[in-house]
Amino acid sequence: MPLRPGWGALGRPSQLRTNFFAVRMPKDAVYYEYEIDISPKAQAKGDRRERILELVEQHPIFSSFTQHVAHDRSQRLVSARQLPQPLSVSVRYLEVDQNDDPNALSFTVDFKFQRELTMSTLNEYMSGNPAHRAIDPQPFVSALNLVMQSSASKRGVRVGRNKYFFPSNTQHHQLSLGVEAYRGFFMSIRPMYKQLMVNINVCMTAFYIPGNLAEAMLAFGQSTAGGMPQQFANRMKVLTKHLGYTKKSTISRIMTSLTARTAKFDCEELGGRVSVEDFFKRKYRINLRHATDLPIVNTSANPKRPVYLPAEICEIMPGQAYRGKLDPEQTSNMIQFACNPPEFNGNAIVGQGFEQLGLRPGGAASATLSAFGISVDSNMAVVPSRVLPPPTISYSTGRTQIRNAGWNIVDVKLQKGGTIGSWAVLLVQERRRDEFKGPNDPELIAFLKTFLGKCASSGIAGANKPPKILSVDLPSPRGDHNRKGALEAIRQTLRGNLNRDAKPSFILVLLSGRDNYIYPGIKKLCDVDLGIQTIHMQLSKARDSRGNRQDQYFSNVILKVNVKLGGMNHLLDPSSMKWLTDKKTMVMGIDVTHPSPNSQPGSPSIAAVVASVDDNFVQFPASLTLQKSDWNKDSKEMVEKLTIMTIERLQVYKKKNGKLPDRIFVYRDGVSEGQYHLVLREELPKIQAAFKQISPKAPYKPTVTIAVCGKRHHARFWPTALGDANMTNNGNTVPGTVVDKGITGIYDFDFYLQAHNGLQGHVRPTHYTVVYDDNHYQADVLQQGTHTASYLYARATKAVSLVPAAYYADIACERGRDYLNALMNLADDQSSAAGGPPATADREAEKERVFQDASKVWGKGIHPDLVETMFYI
Repeated sequence: MPLRPGWGALGRPSQLRTNFFAVRMPKDAVYYEYEIDISPKAQAKGDRRERILELVEQHPIFSSFTQHVAHDRSQRLVSARQLPQPLSVSVRYLEVDQNDDPNALSFTVDFKFQRELTMSTLNEYMSGNPAHRAIDPQPFVSALNLVMQSSASKRGVRVGRNKYFFPSNTQHHQLSLGVEAYRGFFMSIRPMYKQLMVNINVCMTAFYIPGNLAEAMLAFGQSTAGGMPQQFANRMKVLTKHLGYTKKSTISRIMTSLTARTAKFDCEELGGRVSVEDFFKRKYRINLRHATDLPIVNTSANPKRPVYLPAEICEIMPGQAYRGKLDPEQTSNMIQFACNPPEFNGNAIVGQGFEQLGLRPGGAASATLSAFGISVDSNMAVVPSRVLPPPTISYSTGRTQIRNAGWNIVDVKLQKGGTIGSWAVLLVQERRRDEFKGPNDPELIAFLKTFLGKCASSGIAGANKPPKILSVDLPSPRGDHNRKGALEAIRQTLRGNLNRDAKPSFILVLLSGRDNYIYPGIKKLCDVDLGIQTIHMQLSKARDSRGNRQDQYFSNVILKVNVKLGGMNHLLDPSSMKWLTDKKTMVMGIDVTHPSPNSQPGSPSIAAVVASVDDNFVQFPASLTLQKSDWNKDSKEMVEKLTIMTIERLQVYKKKNGKLPDRIFVYRDGVSEGQYHLVLREELPKIQAAFKQISPKAPYKPTVTIAVCGKRHHARFWPTALGDANMTNNGNTVPGTVVDKGITGIYDFDFYLQAHNGLQGHVRPTHYTVVYDDNHYQADVLQQGTHTASYLYARATKAVSLVPAAYYADIACERGRDYLNALMNLADDQSSAAGGPPATADREAEKERVFQDASKVWGKGIHPDLVETMFYI
């Protein structure tokens, strides 16, 4: 990776507070790392390891060490002092409230010395001397994270690597039936230039609402047609007490066709075949109240040996993160709960956060930190920042003025209007309010006339042509699985009424409501099968006559129409584009989207590559492809077919310009810090291979720069004082804020940029890191170039938070998900009446079948008539 070429100087200088806190420790500190080895290994898996280590800490041999050690409850331990070697502790496995059991499993835990961690080495790395760049800071960082998080891991619930929640004393917010949100804190050690810091941020996560499983099932039964969804209960942990102590189990399946009365198994102890109901009545004297009206659950991972439990003896374990993908309603509620102003978040971090994470000096909570000689400054770090100037926006006629990174388009004409050849309207009729009465409805005619007038006044040619109006009455969703009947009706309507040889420029689809199947189904039908551009309108918004709402809605729709027609909505002034136009340049965006928790196992990942086609950097056609989500177990995020996709983008560029670009700039989205080296190892060679293949005779070697765009970080900024010139009305930092000192990489060429205006909640900047640079860009050029490019997003009249090339790649990936909607977003929730999850071989065969099914649905991908357009916008 390139060294930082220097720091930026452009813009108005200022200072900001940030959620990084100085960590102090002895400069000559030495810590000791040990491997935790638990045997027998086969029985020491999952949650059981955590309990084993709790028992070890209570053992007389080990108890004297507990104050000066920190461990991950699984495999790794760090100590402030040397532990005796060999160190071996044997324990008998008992649950917290379990009396002595003569049949209890016995485990031996060995602590094996691995290495000394000399903190002076970390200080050398943080010195900024390029001679020390090769030092790997990761062993030090991960060890210090164990120490810093020791109190939080004992007192709270860990979710993922570095997030902690404290259910007993934190605010809850119900998201939906059975799911609530908790507020917690992220915490991670970060080595900075000459200063070790800890990054602390507010975070939110969904949790199951604890309580009786049967009662939860009954609540679902009253609220939803199908009862508790299989996806909701999958991998849910439940607690039972019928054995005389609290036992934790994991649900592998709701047995929807089996009740405690109908489910039977062979039980030698009770003399033969018995029902689950009889078993609990005879063995545990439990009379089940829901033996006939609720399904049982299977808690076995072995398909040949199911373990059936009645729901009413199961308690949903408290403090248990919900692993499923949030639906739109849950997501909306989560955003409302999480959308707090910067001041609220800042106060929560330095108040509640420090307290709950055990970072305040004194007391039992910080005893481990004290043993390691570590303390944390309670004041936020203050870092230098700058506010970059915005570009000038130009239209073909009319002027705009940028305010707070946005502008309006009243009385302006688009920079270059597209041309409507012919067009069509599809009325999707579902007997809802807001719908038109049919193709001849006078209100529809007036509506379309207004829309056409807006198109014409915006500069789109051919907007005087009347459309062909089609109407389709959809069958009721009841009994229409995945709305297959409805989508077939739409298919027949379009195929029967449109001329294949004279396709319309676009179809305006008028929808009267939201549906999980109709919108993605139409996109798949038109993008892949028919090769026709589509524009969707929600009639509840499009027919809103209050004030100028309809005019604003039409203006936003027309931005999409024009781009799909090949037009240009707006441009930037030449000086803002010079960093790209001084040489023939192609800007690429790359992203990959993966199956969600609700996707069927075996569902593919979808990769997207978009690229500019000329010196205006407005049109970004896309290549989309499927890849197995585990095609490369070491680097799943990497794009498998990047060479082919790059060739496709280069071919379109050459077709438009008559030559290949001299320079290629890649914005790579969706790659974490730990994967930067994989971009260089896996993807850069694929891009370079495309150069050789597209020009096999004459050497083609364009210069390449690759910048990774990171949104999933926890760096946040606050103005240093109220009323600061760098503060917006809601307390956020102003658009154009850039930070490249204080909390950025010691050696890396990176910066945090907030191009957009943070209207709600606490604004999050994008973290850009240059991982490869043939072009030797200076900091100001790249920072201001990325900033001004953020004003070129085609479907908005404002700067966006993510540079458009990367944003487009993300949107294209999501469009690809629409084509595989039933697999990717709406996995079938039907459970089998058989036992638990299938065996490994069966699982792998099923995953392969699902992937092959996805490949058949995908077909050849985007229709040839759309491959050179921004069909996905």
